[in-house]
Amino acid sequence: MKEQYHILGIMSGTSLDGIDLVEVDLFVSEKGLWDFVIKTCETIAYAATWKQKLTQGITNSEAELIQLDKDYTVYLSKVILSFIKKNHITDLDAVCSHGHTILHQPEQGVTFQIGNLPELANAINEQVVCDFRVQDVALGGQGAPLVPIGDRLLFSEYDYCLNLGGFANISSEVNGKRIAYDICPVNIVLNSLVEKLGFPYDDKGNIAASGALNEALLKRLNELDFYKQSAPKSLGLEWVQDQVFPILEASELSEKDLLRTFVEHCALQIAAQFKEEASVLITGGGAYNDFLISRLKVHTTVAIVIPSEEIIEYKEALIFGLLGLLKLRNEVNCLSSVTGANKDHSSGTVYPRKS
Repeated sequence: MKEQYHILGIMSGTSLDGIDLVEVDLFVSEKGLWDFVIKTCETIAYAATWKQKLTQGITNSEAELIQLDKDYTVYLSKVILSFIKKNHITDLDAVCSHGHTILHQPEQGVTFQIGNLPELANAINEQVVCDFRVQDVALGGQGAPLVPIGDRLLFSEYDYCLNLGGFANISSEVNGKRIAYDICPVNIVLNSLVEKLGFPYDDKGNIAASGALNEALLKRLNELDFYKQSAPKSLGLEWVQDQVFPILEASELSEKDLLRTFVEHCALQIAAQFKEEASVLITGGGAYNDFLISRLKVHTTVAIVIPSEEIIEYKEALIFGLLGLLKLRNEVNCLSSVTGANKDHSSGTVYPRKS
C-alpha cells in the first residue's frame, strides 16, 4: 500500500466564511500516525447570493433542495477546477470534499450535505471522496464531529484540540479512546451579531471588548439544557435559531453588549472542559479573536498554543483530506467513541475519475 498521497481537501463550514481548499502531501508516520506538508491553500469567499441560499436552505422544499444540491455541485466544481488550474496541480490521488451542511438532525436520522453528487467527479475529472456523515448517522451516530480522528493521527502531541469555528468543538484522548463533542456556538452567533453593525466579523474581538457584560443574559445562556447533556453531542444552526437567538433578542441589549456577553459565555463554557496544566491547540477563525482568547485565559490555566495561520484556517479541510485517504485505504475514519455510532467504520462515498 502507498505511504505517500497527494490530496486536495475541501471544507465549507457553518460560519459561511467560504470554501476552504488545501493541497497537501500526507505521509505514513510511525505508530500508525500521519505527517503532512501543506503545499497551497486558499479560501474562496461566498458571494452574498450564495450566503443567502445556504442560510435559507434549511427552509427549502424537497424539490428546492434537490435543485440547490445540483447548483452547488456545479459551483463547487468550478471553484475546484479554478484552484487546480491556478496552482498548476497535477497527479492528485483524490479530491476529498465535505460539501456544505444544510440539514443536521441526527436524532431524526437526518444529515444532508450538498455538493456531494457524482457529477462533481465528472466535472473535475478527478477521483472524489465525499459524503462522510450519512453512514455514521445510519449507524446510530451523531454524524459529527468527524475531525477528531485527524486530531489523533496528525496532532497527537496536544492534550486537547479546540476548534473555534461556527461552533466550538473539542477532542482529546480519555482512557485510550478519542472523545469529542461540540461545546457551544461561537462565530455562528458572533458573526450574525456583528453583521448588524455592518462588519463581516469582529476583528480581534475589539467590538465585543468595548461592550458591557450583562450578568442576567449570561446566566440565561449558561442555563441552556444542551450544556447539561453528556457527550457525544453536537450542535446545528437549527438549535441556535431555536434556543439562542430568541434569548438574545428578548434581552433588548445593544449589539456591543450582546457580543461582550456572548464572548464571556463562550469562554466559560470552553474553559469548563479542560483539566489543569494541559496543552490546547486552538484552530478555526476564533483563534484570531484576541478578546475571546484573553477571556479564556482568565478562566483556565491550560497552555494555549496558537499555530501557524495555515493550520488555524485549513485544519478542517486538511483533516477531510485525511478522512478521504483513510476511506481509500479502507481504514477507520469515524470513531464510535466520538459520534456514538454502534461501531468504528470507514465512511464516505468514492466516485472514480471519468477517464
